[in-house]
Amino acid sequence: MPTMDMDTTSTRAHDAIRTAPRALATEAVHAGRDDLARQGLHAPPIDLSTTYPSYDSRGEAARIDAFATTGAEPDGPPVYGRLGNPTVARFETALARLEGTEAAVAFASGMAALSAVLLVRGSTGLRHVVAVRPLYGCSDHLLTAGLLGTEVTWTDPAGVADALRPDTGLVLVESPANPTLAEVDLRAVAHACGSVPLLVDNTFATPVLQRPAEHGARLVLHSATKYLGGHGDVLAGVVACDEEFAGRLRQVRFATGGVLHPLAGYLLLRGLSTLPVRVRAASATAAELAGRLAADPRVARVHYPRIGGAMVAFEVHGDPHEVIAAVRLITPAVSLGSVDTLIQHPASISHRIVDTNDRRGAGVTDRLLRMSVGLEDVEDLWSDLNASLPGARGTARQATTGVRPPTDPMPLRR
Repeated sequence: MPTMDMDTTSTRAHDAIRTAPRALATEAVHAGRDDLARQGLHAPPIDLSTTYPSYDSRGEAARIDAFATTGAEPDGPPVYGRLGNPTVARFETALARLEGTEAAVAFASGMAALSAVLLVRGSTGLRHVVAVRPLYGCSDHLLTAGLLGTEVTWTDPAGVADALRPDTGLVLVESPANPTLAEVDLRAVAHACGSVPLLVDNTFATPVLQRPAEHGARLVLHSATKYLGGHGDVLAGVVACDEEFAGRLRQVRFATGGVLHPLAGYLLLRGLSTLPVRVRAASATAAELAGRLAADPRVARVHYPRIGGAMVAFEVHGDPHEVIAAVRLITPAVSLGSVDTLIQHPASISHRIVDTNDRRGAGVTDRLLRMSVGLEDVEDLWSDLNASLPGARGTARQATTGVRPPTDPMPLRR
């Protein structure tokens, strides 16, 4: 294989270097970077160019024509930043490897990624979407408001097959779901979809905990802002899918301009290298906190998924806004997936845009709090929660020593 120029190469060929299957942790470190040592590099380069010189205008025209036909990444050097970027392509290569798909297409945000999927399906006249609540609040709003010309039918997982119509272009689920952490049997839903593509929002689970493509999903969506970046300093979205669908997504991205900045692509690639370590460490802490919260009489209900993960949702008997106001170590902020622990009140922020009845019907109660557990020590986090939960605090401290309080709490809900 010829030596690639680090400033102009596409990264599509990186995986040809691989000779055997690799574990997820190994892929997280090496995918998208396999060509670096041959170039005398250790860290991936950041290509900030918006445009690229070409003295072969006929050849460039032919490559642009080919892209317009299939959406495939052009052979040879890049053409223009809106069409593609080598640094972003490295992240796309790596994420596709982790999700077990042929390709991945990155966007400026998770909502830009979802919008592109809806535009691809709508462009063929398939504007009807079947969706399962709860979803992230802005995803719910995008579908309900019909902002992209879509029509949505909301159903439970068992009703997906009956909700399909001839003009159904997409089935959309999120598992574990935002913010209740409800889980869906992905294989069963994929079977119910038939030939209709299933899109799974895998933001909460990440490929560390589940790979929806292995269960029949054609499209896997991430708000890469969250765990893939992992440090609260990058805004991005990505869809992992087969190459045919990826081509259509690239065409929409080129036409609408929802491109990911190269620096964001670099930060995401760096974030992927520690993704398995971060998710597993935060998940262990989250499981411990979920158990302690379930044993606390000040907590009415705890939601924690069977698949595990770093997200915990819980409902308090008292005023949830008191918890938000009282935390000191935990950061009261929207978003999730960072190295530090965040807490927020979904009914006030992330799901405020969803109709009140729809929100409550999906289990997003007014007393629900959503916590994204980070990498702090579990005892420090519990100390902050213990001091912040409304009501008497003595009984909660018993839970840290394994002594159950006198009143049996509600069980941990999975």
